This record gives sequence, structure tokens and C-alpha cells, in this order.
Amino acid sequence: MKTRLWITAAAATAILTLAGCAAGPNEQLGTAGGAVGGAVIGHAIGGNTASTVGGAAVGGLIGNQVGRSADQRNYYYGRDYYPSNSYYPNNGPRY
Repeated sequence: MKTRLWITAAAATAILTLAGCAAGPNEQLGTAGGAVGGAVIGHAIGGNTASTVGGAAVGGLIGNQVGRSADQRNYYYGRDYYPSNSYYPNNGPRY
């Protein structure tokens, strides 16, 4: 019982630490969404507390990096490196 409590406390601390360090809105959303998605997938695969917590931690890390990438992309394009009436590189959406 104490082991589960420690694992849960460590996972909660890791997730809150990641969420506290998130800078942009996409990074925060990515961390939260990744943690929830990772927990669901971890529970579906392992079916126990350890796999759920591990999935939440890994999902939070991945979601954090994806959100950070989106925030950086928005920052660079928001500074008008590419004028709006010219060719848009990478042919992707502009958020």
C-alpha cells in the first residue's frame, strides 16, 4: 500500500512540475492532454497503477515537447519572418 502511495505521489509531482514549467498555451495544453492520454493508454496496456502512472508521465513529456514545438513555430511566424502575401514554407497551417 505504501509503495502505491509513493508511486502516485511521485507521478503527481512529476506532472505538476512539467505543468509548472510550461511556458506557452500549447505547451500547457500538450502537457495536460498528453498526461491524460498516456494514463489511459498505460492503463489499457498494463491494467495496474504503475502502468497508468508511467503512461501519464511519458505522455506528459511527449505532449509537453509537441506543445513547445507548436509555441515556437507560432512565435517565429508571428514575428513576420514570412510576409502574409508571399509563399508559405512547408505548406502547413498558420495557427
